[in-house]
Amino acid sequence: MEQINVKLVKSLIGCKKDQIATAHSLGLKKIGDCSVQPDNAQTQGKVAKIIHLVEVSK
Repeated sequence: MEQINVKLVKSLIGCKKDQIATAHSLGLKKIGDCSVQPDNAQTQGKVAKIIHLVEVSK
């Protein structure tokens, strides 16, 4: 299965609670944290919700 790398590049300070919860569900808590996630519809939906805070690569 394909994997994607998700990296938090902007702070979660000032974000809505649901965006913070989404970042935490991806394993991202502070700037610079990276996570490898499966490339499926669920992960793509999470990334789309916080795309302004993260950097995605394959």
